[in-house]
Amino acid sequence: MLFAKYLIFSSMVLGAQLSLYPTQRFLFVEISAMAKIPCSSKEKLEGGGISVCWYRRREGEGPTCIKKCLNDQNVSKLACKPETCGMTLEIYNVQQKESGDYYCAVKSSSYLIFNNGTTLIVGDSYTSNNWVLLLVPSPHGLISTGTVDLACIVHGVSNPVQISWNISGDLQEQVLMRSLKAKDGSLMLISHLSIPKDTWTSVKIFTCEVKFNSSGSSVKKSARYFERE
Repeated sequence: MLFAKYLIFSSMVLGAQLSLYPTQRFLFVEISAMAKIPCSSKEKLEGGGISVCWYRRREGEGPTCIKKCLNDQNVSKLACKPETCGMTLEIYNVQQKESGDYYCAVKSSSYLIFNNGTTLIVGDSYTSNNWVLLLVPSPHGLISTGTVDLACIVHGVSNPVQISWNISGDLQEQVLMRSLKAKDGSLMLISHLSIPKDTWTSVKIFTCEVKFNSSGSSVKKSARYFERE
């Protein structure tokens, strides 16, 4: 939570000076392959008092700077590749334990600005204990507010997964994600979608789609509103 607040604050401080654009939100890579995580900007991201650092946040850990682009250390594992207007982090021989959220951070003077981040998913997050459940309001329940909450629960995964929502084919961007870690180390991921009551009571179909790896089939769970009899 503190890290998220810092991202917002730093973006407000430097927003007029430098902007980092949304990157690829999810990136699937096979074990032992090379991961390329982009960071885009209208300006060059090196030189002129500007430096780039890459942060990683794994489940149960705080964000950690794993690579300073002006530093030549550990280039056999991590490398920064300057683009015309941006920077790409290359991770060689990537392993499943390196799955997590990666953020590009630009330091100018005494401030940092972050991009929106990319979730790197290495290998297959599916396990034999996995299941997906879509929770929606009861057809016999009363909706007392102007919004309705839906939840997509993914149980027993070994690493992050890609969870996306759509309403009759229209992709939804504003979702809330949380995670819980079980004693055996597996994860339960909960994705919340809040929608207006009128949208829920329409004839639309609400779908949660979960993708565990780069090659396998995704799991889809769908629901729609039914009037009480």
